[in-house]
Amino acid sequence: ILEDEDIAQGIQLHLLEIGKTGYIRAQDIVDYIAKPEVQEQLAGKSRTTIHHRTACRWLKKLNWRYTRKKNGMYVDGHEREDVIQYRNEFIARWKEYDKRFLKFDNDGNQTNQLVGFPVAQIGRFRIILVTHDESTFYANDRRKIKWIHPSQTAVAEPKGEGQSVMASEFCVPEWGRLCDGEENARVMFRAGKNRDGWFTSEDLLLQVDNAIDVFEGRVPFATGLFLFDNAPSHQKRAPDALSARKLPKNPHATWRQHKDGPRMRTTMFKLGDQTVTQDFYFPDDHPTMPGWFKGMENVIRER
Repeated sequence: ILEDEDIAQGIQLHLLEIGKTGYIRAQDIVDYIAKPEVQEQLAGKSRTTIHHRTACRWLKKLNWRYTRKKNGMYVDGHEREDVIQYRNEFIARWKEYDKRFLKFDNDGNQTNQLVGFPVAQIGRFRIILVTHDESTFYANDRRKIKWIHPSQTAVAEPKGEGQSVMASEFCVPEWGRLCDGEENARVMFRAGKNRDGWFTSEDLLLQVDNAIDVFEGRVPFATGLFLFDNAPSHQKRAPDALSARKLPKNPHATWRQHKDGPRMRTTMFKLGDQTVTQDFYFPDDHPTMPGWFKGMENVIRER
């Protein structure tokens, strides 16, 4: 079975995808071979299933080794040309924003006066900075080092961190938490499989919508400048965005980049002096595969 290049490559890609976020086991190969689509590829072969010990041998043949994971090396990309260009553009924009901030010292005293000039947002010259961050707290959070008297006896404490709660919050330099009377923008999230699930970009967008309403209610005379860090949950592609991940090689009737999601959008490429539009799906009136995903092989051949 492993002599089939398509099967071997499929196993490698499957293991590499698991290895990005998890722990690879020999059982992963057994489960992969048992998939219906792989079984179709194996039709006609003398064997279509494998044992766990066979999977262990295959791991070695595929050049996987059971060893201690090494730490990666930090690569400083601060001096890349595109990073420098982005940084310079950001600094230039920030200098323009800075002219529209009220500033305060450590005692809360205002240290500057705003001098107006024409801006795009008519009537909203002043900018107020609104920053966002998330913190996770655990049930068994406690001090590890503290003052202890010799007469005190050790007390058994719970193992592990315990259940968690995440606070997602917006803050403003001038008055602290983003709130307007009883209304506030904080979200308390109990992460976990059998709890609130996982905090995603969709959850953040809902919170931001509410935060904007709270901000507008309190300061209708100013523009809010919302700042976020680059956390994974803050990154979001459009549902139909182009992506080369997990594309099947052959045509597929129901394949989508996301479960129950839309088709990937069309793209364009250069063919000589012409710009050609390419659709990743066969037309709906195709005689044998109406609306099917074309498969990577056909997509590449069209180019």
